[in-house]
Amino acid sequence: MFFILSKVLLFIIKPLFWITILLVVARFTKKQARKRRLIIATIIVFLFFSNAFIVGKIANWYEADYPVKQKYDVGIVLGGFSGFNERNHQIAFNWASDRLFQTLALYKKGKINKILLSGGNANLVDNKIKEADLVVDYLKLIGIPDSAILFENQSRNTLENAKNSLALIKKYKPDAKILVITSAWHIPRAKTIFEMQTTNKIDYYPTNFIGKTSFNFEDLIIPDLGSFGTWELLFKEWIGLAVDRIRL
Repeated sequence: MFFILSKVLLFIIKPLFWITILLVVARFTKKQARKRRLIIATIIVFLFFSNAFIVGKIANWYEADYPVKQKYDVGIVLGGFSGFNERNHQIAFNWASDRLFQTLALYKKGKINKILLSGGNANLVDNKIKEADLVVDYLKLIGIPDSAILFENQSRNTLENAKNSLALIKKYKPDAKILVITSAWHIPRAKTIFEMQTTNKIDYYPTNFIGKTSFNFEDLIIPDLGSFGTWELLFKEWIGLAVDRIRL
């Protein structure tokens, strides 16, 4: 039930949803003074959430830094970076695929001994194809040996990622040094969840940052529709982080 409810909430937290509601209310409001205020409110909300400088600064503040360099027994790469390409029936990477590519770089540099893939299928209807299975096939295709791969394909969210991955590592090597590899904006929430599930020290490696470290003048004055998506990610993480701290 909670899983289904979370999918519904993802729609409600969209800034474009709020703007639409304001416009609809303004359209059917008969009092001109109230209509004017609603239109002004709509413009303010639009300009705020479409400002790349504001959301870039907030994201940059929220995202995690790189850990101190050392070697790890297992690097857990959290799913959500790929799907199934129905045209060629192979893996299709999305904008978060930096999670996997940074994991591969860490493995090639000798920073992690094993790659643990954690990801099932979060689709409410068609959940037969598991992300981890697709990624395992891809890793074998590019020459990663079976001996370097661990995987679990049942997780639908970060909480299940943590429980299933840590259970697998406990069987493999209970005192393993663990590195969790995920998007920089996802690390605060992932850290909360993982550290509620184990007493082992875990480090976190950030990938595909959404915060910008430098800005152009255009970022200050020209509305950027891509900023809406960044806000949605942040709202999702903040709400999820609050819920996780309450329920865990």
